[in-house]
Formats: sequence, C-alpha cells, structure tokens
Amino acid sequence: MKWIKKLAVPLFCCCLPLFLGGCAGSTPDYTNPQMDFSAVRTVAVLPFQNLTNDDQAAERVRDAFAGRLLATEALYVLPPGEVNRGVTRVGFRSPQTPSVEEITKLKSILEVDAVITGVLREYGSVRSGSSEANLVSLSVQLIETQNGTTVWSGSSTQGGISQMDRLLGSGGRPMNDVTMKVVNDLLDQLFE
Repeated sequence: MKWIKKLAVPLFCCCLPLFLGGCAGSTPDYTNPQMDFSAVRTVAVLPFQNLTNDDQAAERVRDAFAGRLLATEALYVLPPGEVNRGVTRVGFRSPQTPSVEEITKLKSILEVDAVITGVLREYGSVRSGSSEANLVSLSVQLIETQNGTTVWSGSSTQGGISQMDRLLGSGGRPMNDVTMKVVNDLLDQLFE
C-alpha cells in the first residue's frame, strides 16, 4: 500500500500535461529544397477553399492571413482587389484550386512571384458535454508562378476544448484570438 502512495504523486505529475493540453497543433510542413525563397518578393493570396458551414469564414481568414503576412514586411502582398481583378482577367474556373496554366497566366497579369492558396477545414465552435470552444483549422500552400509548382505547404489547428475548459466550464478563447494563433503558427512555419 505504501508503494501506491509513493507512485501516486509522480504519476499524477506525469499525466497532468496530458489533461491540460487542448486541441492545438500543426502538422509538419513541406518545403521544396531546390527553391530559392529570396526570389519571392511579391505574392497574391487567392480566395481560400471553404469546407465549413460559415459562408464568410474563408474570406475572414484569408484577410487575416494576408494582413499578417503583409505586416511581416518580408513580402509584398497584393491587395485583394488586385487579386480579384487578375482572377477575373485570367478566367479562373475555381480560384480556390487553380491549375498550373491559370497560375502562370496570373504571373504575367499581376507580376507576382508566387500565389498562396488555402483550405479552411474548420471554423466555429465545437461542443463536448457542457463545454464549448472555438476551433480553426487551416492548410495553405505557396506556389511559385514560373512553373506552377508547390514550394511550401503547412497546416495548423488551434483552439478546441482543453481539459481546463472541461474542468472549469469556460468557453475557450475568442474566435479572433484562435484565428490569429493559426495564422501566426503558419507564418512561423513559412519563415523558419
């Protein structure tokens, strides 16, 4: 019986991080080793594909991503109006999933070195029992416009219900905070 008491505290301390962790993380990103990223100076962020129930979610996340990318001052990000003008002139069938030909045509019209596409997989609140929290899951790709090849991709999921939310019954973080965590995580992956 004494050995159970001796093991209880260390076992509890080892398991505590598992209980306090939320649903957050990123998957390993892909980086093309032959790509010279210093050649990329101007990018266009195309409309993100929306797999959520919220019709405006992809546009909100795209704006947050483009704004934060521009704030890094590492790249010039074309304004959304210019990108939309280029998409219209090229005649994209689906700007969320462009073909290689459409990307190379966009290069000549907008004079961009790369385009960024994205897929918004989750955006909204998730519920488990009496707890509710916001969750955002986003995958993005950087595609160079010379050949239309993907040179970088990454994904991130942030938010969700943590054990602390379950224990305390809190409502999780605001949607804007969760969105910015996803965006910042993806930009950290891109610039590492």
